[in-house]
Amino acid sequence: MAVRDPEANPSPERLDLVISGGLLTDPAAPERGEPAPGDLGVRDGRIARVTGPGGLAEAEGSQGAGGVRSFDATGLLVAPGLIDLHTHVYDGRTGLGLAADDAGIRQGVPTVVDAGSCGSDDWAHFAAHVTPHARTRVLNWLNISRHGLVQGTRELADGPAALDPDATARVLSRHRDTVRGVKVRMSGSVLGGSGLAPLRAAKELTARLGDELGRRVPVMVHVGNEPPPFGDVLELLGEGDVVTHAFHGKPGGLFAGGTRPIARARDALDRGVRLDVGHGSASFSFRTAERALDAGVRPYTASTDLHQRNADGPVHSLATTLTKLLALGMPLSEVLACATDRAADVLGLRGELGLGTLRVGAPADLSLLELREEPVELTDAEGERRTAGRALVPRAVVRAGTPPLRLPDQNRSA
Repeated sequence: MAVRDPEANPSPERLDLVISGGLLTDPAAPERGEPAPGDLGVRDGRIARVTGPGGLAEAEGSQGAGGVRSFDATGLLVAPGLIDLHTHVYDGRTGLGLAADDAGIRQGVPTVVDAGSCGSDDWAHFAAHVTPHARTRVLNWLNISRHGLVQGTRELADGPAALDPDATARVLSRHRDTVRGVKVRMSGSVLGGSGLAPLRAAKELTARLGDELGRRVPVMVHVGNEPPPFGDVLELLGEGDVVTHAFHGKPGGLFAGGTRPIARARDALDRGVRLDVGHGSASFSFRTAERALDAGVRPYTASTDLHQRNADGPVHSLATTLTKLLALGMPLSEVLACATDRAADVLGLRGELGLGTLRVGAPADLSLLELREEPVELTDAEGERRTAGRALVPRAVVRAGTPPLRLPDQNRSA
């Protein structure tokens, strides 16, 4: 007698949650890159079934007997859970830190990555006081500075005394599931006279750890006010490394005062270096991004650099940052990829945990978004205002298959 594999074709009554009526969109799956009607079923915190519209009606009808929850997503995009690659959520210990859930699930974002708020000295405190108390999944870029931002924002100005490579390596090795890479802030206001030395130390460290961990360990580099020159920073970066704040409007940077992106930027992109938006209080310019797009230089990922001082503007949220990319003419599928599949790729979690996708078996992290067709005023970090004709608005979020959290209507200029 043949034995039926329950995982091969799960019965409807075994589902915990059915989301129906929405438009499924999955940048990780070419067959589902454009929004299309469909239903999605969740079991045990993972995506169990993906069908056409009405395909899970039987499961929805069994709610009384089987305990299946249902959510009507009519009019909404059902997207993989958004991932914000650059946030600051060391609440109460740094001057910038937001509560993780204020940057995460309350904004429709199931996963946030803290970008160097903490270094090796404070990792144990962060791991005990931030990560376990958040409903949001919290991952980390560990600051190459042992102090992170706990003692202020000039964390690399003390030269070698600010670094403890052995302690940094231990944290990365022992907490490899949550600490996904190293953060280095490479701008003159941070470095003092340290120059390129902290970045060289980070690259040496991550190369060694990559061999030990059996995966690429990326470096996220903050760029801004020179020195060091942008091109010199790029020269040290390789495949999988991330340049955040890549589209700032400060002197130097991607264009270095010229009309075309600098040659070393093109070379870096050819090597697999990734450009990230990293909006922040002073690090995203409509004009710089527009010029870059015209030159064929596109963001690989889109993050916020969200923290206490910009949550009320100009950043607001990841959805607002994505709306700004839509306003610049980027296609919806590419914009969503910047905060789902590509972000998971940067973290080395595209294949390992299946973040950033709606494929069966992936964690049931979902962002339910309204693509609202109405004028919205947007402001970049330079104070320039643009009026867009549509906006992405988070309406609900699912984290690891938990019941959908409905979000208050967000209808404001940004």
